[in-house]
Amino acid sequence: MRLATIAFGALVLASPASAQGVVNVYCSVQVEWCTLAANEFQKASGIKVSMTQKGSGETIAQLKAEAQNPKGDVWFGGTGDPHLQAAEENLTESYKSPRMAELHPWAVKQNTDSGGKTVGIYAGALGFGFNTELLAKKKVKAPACWADLLKPEFKAEIQMANPNSSGTAYVAIATLVQLMGEEEAFKYLKKMHANINAYTRSGTAPMKAVARGETMVSISFVHDGVTEALAGFPVKTATPCEGTGYEIGSMSIVKGARNLANAKKFYDWALTPEAQKLGAQAKQFQVPSNKVTPLPPQAPKFADMKLIDYDQAKYGKSAERKRLIARWDSEVGALPKP
Repeated sequence: MRLATIAFGALVLASPASAQGVVNVYCSVQVEWCTLAANEFQKASGIKVSMTQKGSGETIAQLKAEAQNPKGDVWFGGTGDPHLQAAEENLTESYKSPRMAELHPWAVKQNTDSGGKTVGIYAGALGFGFNTELLAKKKVKAPACWADLLKPEFKAEIQMANPNSSGTAYVAIATLVQLMGEEEAFKYLKKMHANINAYTRSGTAPMKAVARGETMVSISFVHDGVTEALAGFPVKTATPCEGTGYEIGSMSIVKGARNLANAKKFYDWALTPEAQKLGAQAKQFQVPSNKVTPLPPQAPKFADMKLIDYDQAKYGKSAERKRLIARWDSEVGALPKP
């Protein structure tokens, strides 16, 4: 995701809002969703929102850098693994929202696994995006399985993100390790390197490149493909036949938050159906964590996918995450560009 700092105070007629204080939010979903969330919370609460949008890998790096002098109050969205890592490294606060009983079990488990320091706000499955026009032009069959991405017809036609900055890419690596075993997964990643044309900074960039016709295939969360297809781009998605992992997009309160009371108000609000419906309004089609929030009809259905039993707790641990990313850096990222 591109970095954007968004000052939303001027966007809402809320001069009395200053009396309610402020909340500083680090936002790791699409900027359109960040904008809606900031504006709607400000309207509902009278609390001014200052929001910085960046990927989950970059956000946890910022939390570490600011640990002695925290500037953020809430971290909203982004893959759950770095949220669990932040909890383990004591970068986030324990908080149990009164809304917890309204949430799906997978969202509550995220809270339990983190010692109360994070919670699931949405879920999304990993898969492939592909440009149907490019496939037709080159007479190539769309990928349906992980094995397909090693085929010679996809040479220099695949994009995925870099796991150092992208939670999406880390979920992809952790998924392959759980599917294949670690040694086979890294053999696979090294073979696939020949078909990669770029490792992007953000997890959404590969799908956007597919939409623009800059690459044939992306490794992405499939709900991002729905967004591009609804915008009129020739994009379709698939989830791998062997099985795939998924993210639990999460939310955490920053340890030492300067505006703790307002952070808790934002956190509670973000778990309501009214707040969670904003994702679909921003054309983001993840599965919301509140059981009452309507599932957008365009959202990919988990029941139609072969999902692995993704071990959020293990692969969200700081040591495991660092180890796998370091191995990717040395064995895959360091390979010469094909």
